[in-house]
Amino acid sequence: MTNPYRQLPSLDKLLARAELQPLIAQFGREAVRDEARALLDAIRSAIRAGEAPPSGDAIIVQLQDRVREALAPSLIPVINATGVIVHTNLGRALLSEEAKRAMIQVASSYSNLEYDLAAGKRGSRYIHAEALLTRLSGAEAALVVNNNAAAVNLVLRTLAAGREVIISRGELVEIGGGFRIPDILAQSGATLVEVGTTNRTRLADYARAISEHTGLLLKVHQSNYRIIGFTEEVEIHDLVGLARRLDRPLPVVHDLGSGTFLDTRPFGLAYEPRVQDSIAAGADVVTFSGDKLLGGPQAGIILGRKEIIARLKRQPLTRAFRVDKTTLAALQATLLAYLRGTATEEIPVWRMISTPAETLAGRARAWADALAQAGVRAELRPGSSAVGGGSLPGQTLPTTLLALPTDHPHRLLAALRAHTPPVIARVEEDAVVFDPRTVLPEQETALLDAIKHAMCA
Repeated sequence: MTNPYRQLPSLDKLLARAELQPLIAQFGREAVRDEARALLDAIRSAIRAGEAPPSGDAIIVQLQDRVREALAPSLIPVINATGVIVHTNLGRALLSEEAKRAMIQVASSYSNLEYDLAAGKRGSRYIHAEALLTRLSGAEAALVVNNNAAAVNLVLRTLAAGREVIISRGELVEIGGGFRIPDILAQSGATLVEVGTTNRTRLADYARAISEHTGLLLKVHQSNYRIIGFTEEVEIHDLVGLARRLDRPLPVVHDLGSGTFLDTRPFGLAYEPRVQDSIAAGADVVTFSGDKLLGGPQAGIILGRKEIIARLKRQPLTRAFRVDKTTLAALQATLLAYLRGTATEEIPVWRMISTPAETLAGRARAWADALAQAGVRAELRPGSSAVGGGSLPGQTLPTTLLALPTDHPHRLLAALRAHTPPVIARVEEDAVVFDPRTVLPEQETALLDAIKHAMCA
């Protein structure tokens, strides 16, 4: 009988195979060699257990799979066919073409990130994007940090550490990943003082809670949930009025969460407080995210009075929360679209929000026709898209869904996720559905290929 171990290739002969050269070029000879050695050891163990040795071609396939699983980047592009525009799990807002170009340009060259060109000496990264933010919002000054949770933490730590922060009980929200406003307050060194009830809070509730220990009044916009029915909340301008009437005026901080410069109502959505409206109402500090309704990179944006922003810039923790040059470049490019009045054409979030229903219906119909030619039966169904990302809770936009009826929807979803590029869809009733609102036009061919492959798997 032939010795089964002799049927295995040597390590050097295996690495010399033509099929492995692209992997070696991509990941390096040493890394591929390590995985090959481990695979051959595993095969020898299987032979000792009585298994037959695999063929040479099978070993190549196993090694290719092993190398890619171990070494290939885990962060990859996917096709979002869910209809959720700002999908937190899928990377939130897509960047505009101008924002992407700005990131590449500043990443490919030295820049004046912390260099004052006029003075010829060290400058500050915190000036970048500030002029655009103040012009668009009407605020006196601005500061950009790495996300909105950091922004809120920094503001509270600077203005209210060791003091009390008064907030409505109905605004003690939990944001993504299980982070809660009370936890952020605790980490900042401030003490939480809850007022009102879950569904109703009045101005008098704030007034009664103010004491010599109060550091600031905090209003958190309910950007990721809604309380309906018998409700009442204090508007930001009323809270500002209360703070100004005190013998010792208190700062008022408005955490908008998502944050928008555009009026959402013309797009068939409910009113969402705009950043500039909060500033105009007199809020001393306004915070919001850069990668939600703004449609830019992940960032936490802090706007407010000049003396407060100056204190925030001097806070040692600001260095831990600072953003890099590519984030600032993308943010500036995004803000310029608002300044030009072209946000709905340039910024993907707003382009998706503003896409007419008839355009979406036409795209879905074209998908169904293309699949029918390949022998795949699909249906068109009316459906709803969501803004997502903790924005406009309960608000939807009309769309047309491409539906694939199936007895095994989760098996089909898994096959779509295993495709390259992966496709993320959703299940509605008896079908896997695809929403054209969040599929980019240049992704359509890849989407249809994935559907054909998954239906035949």
